[in-house]
Amino acid sequence: DMKTDLNLLLECLKYQMDCPMSQKEALITIYSICQQNSEASEYFREIGGLIFINDLAKSSVHCIVKEAALFTLGIIIESNVYCQQTLCTSALFEDLILFLINKDSGVNLKRMSVYVILVLVSNNKNGQTYVRDTGCISLLLQLFRTTLSTSEMNLSDENTNQCYQLWSSVCSTLCACVNNPQNEDNQNICSSVFSYAKEWLESCTEPEIVRPICSFVGLTVANNSYVQKYFISVGGLDTLAKVLIKLVHDSSVSHSSTKLAVVVTKTLDACIANDSAMSVVLTKYHTVSELLKLLSNDTLDTGEKISIILTIGHCTEVCEENQCELLQNNGLPLMIQVLTESQDEELNKAATFVLQNCKQMTEQLALKTNDNSMNVNNAEELDVQVRKRSLQDYWKKAKEILHRINLIEKEHDEERVQGRVFIDRSSEANIEVSKYHEVNLADPKTYIGRTRKEIHCPQLTSKSDHQVLAPSVNSSSLMNEVVNTMDPVNASTRQSEQSNIPRAVNELQTDRVLQSHSINEKTASVKNQPILQVRGCIFLVRFFFPNLDQYPFYLEITKEEKSTSATSASHKMADLRCLGCTAGGLSFNSKTFTKMLQSCPCQCDRHKVILEAEERYKKELRKLAVCNNSRYATHEKILLTPVKKERLHREIQTFRSKKDSFQSKDLVWKSMQKKPC
Repeated sequence: DMKTDLNLLLECLKYQMDCPMSQKEALITIYSICQQNSEASEYFREIGGLIFINDLAKSSVHCIVKEAALFTLGIIIESNVYCQQTLCTSALFEDLILFLINKDSGVNLKRMSVYVILVLVSNNKNGQTYVRDTGCISLLLQLFRTTLSTSEMNLSDENTNQCYQLWSSVCSTLCACVNNPQNEDNQNICSSVFSYAKEWLESCTEPEIVRPICSFVGLTVANNSYVQKYFISVGGLDTLAKVLIKLVHDSSVSHSSTKLAVVVTKTLDACIANDSAMSVVLTKYHTVSELLKLLSNDTLDTGEKISIILTIGHCTEVCEENQCELLQNNGLPLMIQVLTESQDEELNKAATFVLQNCKQMTEQLALKTNDNSMNVNNAEELDVQVRKRSLQDYWKKAKEILHRINLIEKEHDEERVQGRVFIDRSSEANIEVSKYHEVNLADPKTYIGRTRKEIHCPQLTSKSDHQVLAPSVNSSSLMNEVVNTMDPVNASTRQSEQSNIPRAVNELQTDRVLQSHSINEKTASVKNQPILQVRGCIFLVRFFFPNLDQYPFYLEITKEEKSTSATSASHKMADLRCLGCTAGGLSFNSKTFTKMLQSCPCQCDRHKVILEAEERYKKELRKLAVCNNSRYATHEKILLTPVKKERLHREIQTFRSKKDSFQSKDLVWKSMQKKPC
């Protein structure tokens, strides 16, 4: 039982004061029970164990007992909020300060003391206040500056590694002092070590150093304009931009550099989020282009992409230089790609934020062009004229691309029309073949010969898709129908013998048709990709240049784009109809219409159901014909309509009675002939 164990362990602590090893083992067992167990931690507080361990940490003369007691306190405080509130007092912070400033305290004891401070201030506004009022935060900042030296970064050394662990714990504790909830007073105090953080970033780009510093800087400047400006004034933003350049360069060969570059990007974004005008500092480092390179990395997850795009949005929010850099480095197509491919709502909002910034930039540029139109000698006017000329060049290039796309679409439409002509010819061939079913069957040889000539028609091919279409007439099935019509008595036998052959042929043809459809869809998607991309660019031009529709080339491009979209839409509607749907004005009977549907490589759902129903009907007729033929081959009666089982039984009995009557009459006649006159 958990409660019994905790009671026994507490008694062991009380009665083993002269045995530090026993006390250490008891403390280890207690924190193993209370770790991530709020109920156990609460019960241990109720029986007085929490206060006893606190007193034990202060009174014990053994270092191993102090370390174990502090660590156990931290585990219990972290597991239960009531334990945190019980121990969150100024007296405990003062005791922890004594552990930190005592020269006899080892690195591990200081680390355990820092851990207790961390759990006391995490998600606790009162703890953040106590850590500031008692001066504990100032001591933590001193440890941040002095614990680790930039010249001693050999983490494989045991002593250096212990110092690094203490320094890393101090960074985490400082982050908890300023964040969640945000504490502006603590943020202002922690900004005093920004110069040291800058030196760390300049001298070392190892993940073990960059990650803790970026977390500390990012949380210290978050939502605090004063601290953000101070960090930029000491050169911190410049240093982050330089580190980002190096990490982006290394990201092509190192996955860890990519992840670390995202961490630096988040910190950089926190520095300019509340005052986007500060992003002008980043223009000389071409940070926007570096972020676009990082965004194109395939190993990023959705959260990392959101962080990068938001940083680009803050960089381009008010800075025209960064906006121009975004346009020059193909940032807009990349944002469009994010919008079209992603289903994540937050990612789409971030991309829309960037596009909105660029739209505002174009509107401001248009206003400047109108305001400075009268002052030709002004340097800004010349710059606007250059931009306008460059914009016209972009329009000219866009017009050329659109013209090329129109040519490609026309060629594609012509190829599809040619393919449709082949299909129409196949339907005409079906109609001609059907006429042979209606001629007089007086000359069977001539009829069979003409039919065989029609059967051996070549397979139809389409130039556009280079795929073999389904033949207009199935040779084996058509020959069977011709022979069945001339000789209905033996037709069923021959049909049953050949029934397995057309089935395999039809399955092979079906597979070919399906393969051709899949290849056609892939070809169409590949052909349509450049068309969709340029239409996306035309949409962007309309989005970002709403006031430029006065230009004649813009009106011409819009007109051509509308005509092209209308033509492509009409072809798409035509593709959704099979031959049975498009042959409404022609005259057919049941046989010719069925043949025409069978020749169509792709039927709609309605005509497909019709074909399946007719096939089932014919199959039942063939079965019935075979059954009758096996019993009464000479007097077989071919039924052209469905016959119920009871009716067929009655007709067979009638036939037998007539046969018996006929045989009896024949015997009477013969007996009369034998009698002498």
